[in-house]
Amino acid sequence: MKKNNINDLIDKGVKIPNPESVYISEDVNPERISGDNVTIFTGCKIVGPETLIMKNSQIGYESPVTIENTLVGENCQLKGGFFQDCVLAGDNTFGSGAHVRKGTILEEEASAAHTVGLKHSILFPFVTLGSLIKFCDCFMAGGTSRKNHSEVGSSFIHFNYTPNQDKATASMMGDIHQGVMLRSKPIFLGGQGGLVGPVRINYGCLTAAGSIIRKNESKQDRLLLGGHFKEISFPRQYYIIKNITNIFNNNIYYIAGLISLKSWYKYGRPLFVYDDFSNALIKGMQKTLDDCIKERIHRFKIFCEKLELSKKILLVKNADSKSKSILIHDKAIKQFQRADKIFKTEYKKSLLNKKGEQFIKIIEDKISSHPKNYIKIIQNLKPDEYEKGSRWLFDIEQSMVQQLLI
Repeated sequence: MKKNNINDLIDKGVKIPNPESVYISEDVNPERISGDNVTIFTGCKIVGPETLIMKNSQIGYESPVTIENTLVGENCQLKGGFFQDCVLAGDNTFGSGAHVRKGTILEEEASAAHTVGLKHSILFPFVTLGSLIKFCDCFMAGGTSRKNHSEVGSSFIHFNYTPNQDKATASMMGDIHQGVMLRSKPIFLGGQGGLVGPVRINYGCLTAAGSIIRKNESKQDRLLLGGHFKEISFPRQYYIIKNITNIFNNNIYYIAGLISLKSWYKYGRPLFVYDDFSNALIKGMQKTLDDCIKERIHRFKIFCEKLELSKKILLVKNADSKSKSILIHDKAIKQFQRADKIFKTEYKKSLLNKKGEQFIKIIEDKISSHPKNYIKIIQNLKPDEYEKGSRWLFDIEQSMVQQLLI
C-alpha cells in the first residue's frame, strides 16, 4: 500500500500515531481494516490480502507487530510479535514476543502473555496461556468464563517432534463436543512443565508444576505428577516405533474431533454473523480449521509410512512375522488406509444430523430475540438445549472413532 493509502486509513478513522514508521503492503485491502477505534502503533508491518482488523483493536502497543494474512476480531490487543495465517475471534490479548503461525485459532477471550509460540493450535474461549510457552499442535478447552478458565503455566512446552522425525503428536486438553458448550471444568497445566505428544487430558485435571506428562488421562478431576528419569545409558534403536496403539488412537480422536468442529463452524458459527467484517472472520475460521484438519491427516500419514521402515528393522532383528510388535505394525498400516478414506469422506460431509438440526433451531430462536453475542448465547443455554448440541458433535466424532481405533 502506498503512503497516500496510509493517509486514506487515517482519514477513515484508523489511528496511526507515527505513520512514517508503519509499513502496509499494496496487497492489503483497506476495506478489511475498520476505522472504528483501531490503533496501529510505531514500527508495525501489515501485509497480505486476507488480513482483517476489526473495531476496537490495538496493534503493537508494547513493541512492533507484524501481521500477515491474519484475521483480528473485535477488541483485540496484539502487543508485540508476529502473526501469520491465524484467526483471533475477538476480545483476545497477546503479549510481546508472540510467534503465532498458520493453523492457529484463538476463540473469544482466549489470551496469552509474553513470548508465546503457537502453530496449528486451537484454543477455545477463555483459555489463558502464561509466558515463555511453546504450545504448537494443541487443542485446549475448558472453563465457563474469564474467572473460571483453563490455563497453561509459564515456561511450559508441548513436545511435538519425535526422534523418528514425525509430528503425529497433536495433544487434546478437553474435547470438542463438551468444550463448545462452555460448561466444562477448567484444566490447569503447571508451569515449568510439559506434555510429550500425543496425549489426551480430561477436564478438571491439574498437572503439578515441573511435571512432564507422557500418558493420557481419561478420568476427570485428577492431579497428575510426571516423574523424572534416573541417569541411565543404553543402546538406542533407530527408526523403531513403539507405543503405536496410543499414538494411532490419539490421532484418530484428534482428527475426528476437528471434523466434528468443522460441522459447528459450518452450521453454528455463521448464525452469529452481523456485518461484512464478522462474515469475513467466520470464513477465516472455517478456512483455518480446514488447514488444521489437512495438516493433521498429512502428519498422521507420514507417521504411518514410517511404520513400514520400523517393521522392516524389527523383522531383521526378529524373523517372527507373527510377533505382537509386527502384528500391531500391520494393523496400524492397514487401518490408516481405511482412516484416510473415512476422514476425507466425513470431512466433505460436515454432518448435520437430527440433533444438530434441533440445536441449530434453538440457536436461531435465541438469536431472533437477543443480540448476536456468541459467548452469552452459548452460556445461557439450558441443560437440555446444550445437551442436544453436545450430542450432535459427539455423534459425528464417534461415527469415525468407533470404526478406526486399533
